[in-house]
Amino acid sequence: MSGDLNSGTERVGIDELLERVRAGFDRIGPHEAAAAASDGALLVDIRYAALRDRDGLIPGALVVERNELEWRLDPQGSHRAPEAVSHDLQVVVVCNEGYASSLAVASLQQLGLHRATDLIGGFQAWRAAGLPVRT
Repeated sequence: MSGDLNSGTERVGIDELLERVRAGFDRIGPHEAAAAASDGALLVDIRYAALRDRDGLIPGALVVERNELEWRLDPQGSHRAPEAVSHDLQVVVVCNEGYASSLAVASLQQLGLHRATDLIGGFQAWRAAGLPVRT
């Protein structure tokens, strides 16, 4: 018996994993995300506290640490956020630069949040587009 925990499974690097994950949903840019939020989408900021403190917040975004995301957004979960009302909710996940958010979306989609997507370029793209930031 091999001591390799990955025996029998394909090994994929992070770049390929991101490509595969992103093929499963349509990512959106900063202005699309702002428009989606205006139409009722939930923006979810998963950046860690030091980045939020340094760079500010997107007004109206729900802040959820990445390690709590699935528990807070599962509409059937016992620890869900009040905003997590339905599997039909459009969720736009925002990380710092648009990488971790893609992996988070894949996880949310596995929970049945089929309209989950992420912000291309993350918070940095939002800010660069001149969209509102609260410091």
